[in-house]
Amino acid sequence: MGDEDLWRVLRGIGDMPHGAGQIAALEQLLRRADASDDRHLAFATRMEATTGYIYGGESAKSFVTFSWCLAEFDRDPQPYHQRHMHQLLWHFKSMVSGLLKFPEVPLDRTYAVLDDMERRYRAGGHSLQAVHKHRFRVASHVGDAEAAAHWYRLWQTTPRDELSDCAGCDPTSQVAYLADAGRDAEAVALAEPVLAGRLTCSEQPQAILTALLLPYVRIGRGDSARDAHREAYRRLRSNLADLWDIGDHIEFCTLTGNEARAVELIERHLDWLDRPPSPAAAMHFAATAAAALRQAGRVGASTVYRRAAEGQPAGEVPVSALADELAETATGLAARFDARNGTTHQSEWIARRIAVRPEGEHLPLSASVRRRPDRPTRPAEAEPAVPLDQGAAPTVADRGGRPRAGASEPTVTLPADAGADELLDLAEESWGRHDRATFRAALVAYDDGFSAADLAPRTVAHRMALRAAERGDQDDIDGAIEMNRAALDLYREAAEELPAQVVAGRLGVLLTRADEGAEKGLTLVLAAAEALDQLGDARQRAAGHDRVALALLHRERWADALAALDRAPADAGGDRHLAARIALHRAHLLEQLDRLTEARAAADEARRIGRELGVGELVTAGCLTYARTVDDPADAVTACDEALRVAPADAELPVRVARARALLATGRAADAVDDFVEAVTLCVERGAEGDAFLRWELANAYRMVGRLGEAAEVAEEAVLGLDRLGAQAQADRCRHMLAGVYAGLGEIDPALALLEQLASNLDGPDNLPLRAQVLEEAGGILYDANQDAVAAERFATAATAYGLADLPLDELRARRREAYAWFWSYDIPEAVRAIEVVDGLAATLAGQPEQSPPVTYELAMAAEAGARVLTEADRLDDALDRLTGVPDRLRSIEAFGEATQVEILVGELLLRLDRPAEAEPLLRRVLGGLPADSRPVRQTAWLLARALDLLGRPEEATALRTEHNVDPDD
Repeated sequence: MGDEDLWRVLRGIGDMPHGAGQIAALEQLLRRADASDDRHLAFATRMEATTGYIYGGESAKSFVTFSWCLAEFDRDPQPYHQRHMHQLLWHFKSMVSGLLKFPEVPLDRTYAVLDDMERRYRAGGHSLQAVHKHRFRVASHVGDAEAAAHWYRLWQTTPRDELSDCAGCDPTSQVAYLADAGRDAEAVALAEPVLAGRLTCSEQPQAILTALLLPYVRIGRGDSARDAHREAYRRLRSNLADLWDIGDHIEFCTLTGNEARAVELIERHLDWLDRPPSPAAAMHFAATAAAALRQAGRVGASTVYRRAAEGQPAGEVPVSALADELAETATGLAARFDARNGTTHQSEWIARRIAVRPEGEHLPLSASVRRRPDRPTRPAEAEPAVPLDQGAAPTVADRGGRPRAGASEPTVTLPADAGADELLDLAEESWGRHDRATFRAALVAYDDGFSAADLAPRTVAHRMALRAAERGDQDDIDGAIEMNRAALDLYREAAEELPAQVVAGRLGVLLTRADEGAEKGLTLVLAAAEALDQLGDARQRAAGHDRVALALLHRERWADALAALDRAPADAGGDRHLAARIALHRAHLLEQLDRLTEARAAADEARRIGRELGVGELVTAGCLTYARTVDDPADAVTACDEALRVAPADAELPVRVARARALLATGRAADAVDDFVEAVTLCVERGAEGDAFLRWELANAYRMVGRLGEAAEVAEEAVLGLDRLGAQAQADRCRHMLAGVYAGLGEIDPALALLEQLASNLDGPDNLPLRAQVLEEAGGILYDANQDAVAAERFATAATAYGLADLPLDELRARRREAYAWFWSYDIPEAVRAIEVVDGLAATLAGQPEQSPPVTYELAMAAEAGARVLTEADRLDDALDRLTGVPDRLRSIEAFGEATQVEILVGELLLRLDRPAEAEPLLRRVLGGLPADSRPVRQTAWLLARALDLLGRPEEATALRTEHNVDPDD
């Protein structure tokens, strides 16, 4: 590679985002530059590397490159050194700040660099404003308040010049100083005109917004603080160099009562402590994280997720242990700084950070969870979910969950003279009617008033069977099985065959819920149903066959289960509650069999009966199944609305999720956001798994309504949660969405980082198509950001992956885009090489006997791309030949805009080949077919006017230019 090529590589690296990728590229170029013996290139590369190290999170390396450049500058001044003079003097500021952050660097070294900086600034006739600022920083670091105040005054009263920090960074340092002094109103007043202006520095506005977090809170501007947190953190979260500022955001979350949010930030960045940008950043982050974790422990958190680190697997670790570990890290580093500085300032400052606790009122920050102190979570064991006759099997309200009754219950009056059997019969009857309050009251009265030793075995067995139901409702399946077995033994000892068969059926259903004993359970429930057909009344027969259906449902034998239900008496023996439950089970089975019309009818019957009976559980379950099976999502929303009006408290979660999804399907994404937020909140309140999946859906809803900031925040939470669950496929799909959100926000670096991670994750042969898509998307983002050379490389890698996946059309498209990227990077030789590859792929596809519209389109666009590249390579005849027949082929698939685009290019080539007579009618026809306000009009008019000039018709050309406001010199 020649020197000119190396200079081109350096220019490309300068366009790369700061981070590990850019640093690796710079270090590779440094080796090549030194080997080439080009002093200017070696100097310029190290200057670029100094900036890359500072902003890429490896500032210690910047000391070496800066020192090399400074020595080279002093030893043998060259003309090119003067061109870099401003940047070299600018780097002095980063060196002073950076040296302070490493306790192993003697303080004298920092003072020496400051003195050298002042000497050079004076020699160059520059203002000392930046020098005073950095002397202030040193004084603040060592805790010399008097010196800090002195240098602050000089900094503020010395005129700015071109070496002063930017219009955002200078006020950021002032805001921090004023905030530390308790002058919050002044800090905000200083910052707001800055925020109202245009900030172009790579560190802004996130740095000044971070500095404003606490001042905003302390002057009562909570909304401003929340907005500042969201915007600033979003910009900081992907840059290792910003670890210190991320610690500020963790502390802000702790102070404002957002412990869960603080823990999420810690989990997301904890592994950065393995490679911190500096010991100072590690110290600050560790201290703020320790404080946050201790507070999280106080409000009930017990563990925190720690990503895999070297020699340490990923997993949950105790909150208290991690808090202590981080506090020890922070205090140890503070002690090292104090030993270097000869003060105790850093240790005292870190001790205050570790002791931070919430202050003032809670400030809601989360875009996914609402704090709802007025809606306490009820214990999971508070309500039986399913009538006793169903053997404590799950209802179809949510396939995996069970709706429970609400928190409030009516006062129950029991018969004053009720005996033991009467109370148990009342409890059983109440359970079947979904009357939880009476069920519990009757059992409490029984337990308080009677002893098993004084009762008949049949009565004791009955209480045992009801106790089994209670255990099953608490998800204690083993306990429920044990109680039912005991009840069955007692009934059989008492020769009570009918209730024994009822209990046997319930026991069989429970056994089928687990793999072990499932076949025995199925045999038991089938035998019980057959016995009840002989011994029981119509209701008992119906319940027996319903239990068979449930047992088969648990084994996913949908058709057999439906056949069992068909054997149940149509009216369930007059028990309307049981009839509703049978209708629900039928609806669920029909849904599984994809017989949706019948499933919908059964669900509608269940909710109709539920309405008549006034049982919210039945209505809710019927509405949910109806919503899942209805064709029109608007009908699903209506069903969910009804469910929300009557749903028991613990059934609200599945209803909210169903309603949110239905709202999305109707195009009401803004309304869906509220339901998803409620669903996530319910999930978090109850400690239920699954909130990560719901956050993913919520993030998508935010994305659909254009609230990209919230979409990014929630999707980040979802990715973290999905990773924790080990759901990599879902986490990667969420990352894919998140990358698109970042791109929509204009946050190119984090979008590319996510896509790179995705491409790395999708390394298996089965994942090649998706890997190729991800790489192509990365190329598209780079291309749109005018990073064309890097984009071309991504497109090339994507094309290779498409080829390996045997997707020739996609491979052609990616190669075409590669050629365009090289074209716009002005690397025409590479563009021509890419077109040669495109031609080979196109020839293969063109040889197919039948071409689909997508193939026709890609072949035509490949021809156009090749023509543009060859035009730039001055191969005009070859370029024109490629376009023969292309417009007609594009029109045949109704790609009219692209056809016009190609014809304009043909007209341009004809003019450049001095063939205006052929160009003039073509361009006139194109111009006549274009809408008056379309973008190609002026280009076509300019070309047509040029053709008329060449044809000796200047009057017509002038009139055309006037009509379309075309400048002949454009």
